[in-house]
Amino acid sequence: MDEWGARLRAALARETGPSSDFDLNRDAAPQAARLRGAGVLIPVCAASGTLILTKRSATLSQHPGQIAFPGGRIDPGDADATAAALREAHEEIGLPGDAVEVLGELPRHETVTGYSMTPVVALVTRPFDERPEPGEVAEIFRVPMAFVTDPGNFRVEERDWRGQTRRYYAVPYGPYYIWGATARILHGLAERLAR
Repeated sequence: MDEWGARLRAALARETGPSSDFDLNRDAAPQAARLRGAGVLIPVCAASGTLILTKRSATLSQHPGQIAFPGGRIDPGDADATAAALREAHEEIGLPGDAVEVLGELPRHETVTGYSMTPVVALVTRPFDERPEPGEVAEIFRVPMAFVTDPGNFRVEERDWRGQTRRYYAVPYGPYYIWGATARILHGLAERLAR
C-alpha cells in the first residue's frame, strides 16, 4: 500500500526548477505579468496506485472539456495553495480532507492563462463517495500512476494558438487526451521519479 507513498516522498525530496506552459515555447513566453495564485491536488490512491483526474465541464469559460487536476484559484479564506487545493478537491470531486495525506508540493507552474499554480501531491488513504460538481466537472476518472509516470508515454505535440504554433506535452490514456499544464506537471513528476 505504501509503495507509491515512498516513491512520491523520494521524488518530492529531489530539487527541480519551476515549470511553465512556455517550457517548449520560449519564443512565446510573455513579459512578466501579475499571476493569480492557484492550488491543484495530485490525488494518488494509495491502495490502487491510481491518479484521480477530472474532465472539466464543456460549459466553463476557461479550459472547457479539458482534463485537469482538482483545484483552482486561491481564495482570500485559504491559508495557502495546499488549503486551496484541498478545498477545491472537496468541492469538485467530494474528496474529504480526512481521507488525504499531503506529501508535499511540486515547484510552481506558470500557465498561459495567467496562473501561478502550485501542484500539491497527496495520498488518498481511504475510499470516499466521489461526487462531481455539476457546474465544473463532467467526469471523474482514474489513470494508473505507472502509466502517467512513465516518461516513454509522453509525447510533444503542437497546434496553432493565437496565430502561433504552440508545442506542448501530451500523455493520452484511452479516451482521455491529457495535455497542456496537466501533462507538463505529470511529465515533471515522471522525471523526478525516474531519477
